Amino acid sequence: MRSFKRIALLCGLGVVLSPAAWAENWQVAKDEEGIKVSLSEVAGSKYKAYQGVTLIKAPLAKVQALQEDVVGACAWIHECKTQKVLKQEGGQVWTYTQFNTPWPVTPRDSVLQVTTVKEADGSLTRKLVGVPDYVKEEKGFVRVAKVEGFWKLVPKGDSTEVTYQVHTEPGGSVPAMVANKFVVDAPFNTLKGLRERAEKN
Repeated sequence: MRSFKRIALLCGLGVVLSPAAWAENWQVAKDEEGIKVSLSEVAGSKYKAYQGVTLIKAPLAKVQALQEDVVGACAWIHECKTQKVLKQEGGQVWTYTQFNTPWPVTPRDSVLQVTTVKEADGSLTRKLVGVPDYVKEEKGFVRVAKVEGFWKLVPKGDSTEVTYQVHTEPGGSVPAMVANKFVVDAPFNTLKGLRERAEKN
């Protein structure tokens, strides 16, 4: 009985800690233009998790609206080629995205299940989980094998603190130099693009 309770407790903690539990010991990789990017090793993976944090001088509702415009968001997501909604149900949305990649890496695509949760303190979390088998693979693209992460929006007066944290298994073969550049550029350029649009009048 005691072991059962322990398992139940661990499962409960997994729900609370996920998806951040897989990454620890964050090391700052870039801190410029008000955007801080940190990286962390992930057990069992050769790819690092990334975390970007910035303060956007716009209300949370405006930042949220930009994120929920799935097609329009492709304009500020790093290396996004095209993006669309596959299905929407309550606080969940399934999205399909195609990404540009540098030669000689084959372009990637990904399918995400995004779950939005509003907290009592006014903050908002958008949990990102890859569902690679949700739709069939597209010719000419390698499907991203795994995605786990979140967006966290926290109101700070008239501004919004935004945290973007993700770990991916890109599938196929990706040179280390390309992978190491991506985990810094992706959060930095994505947050910069989001901030520019959110702060426009």
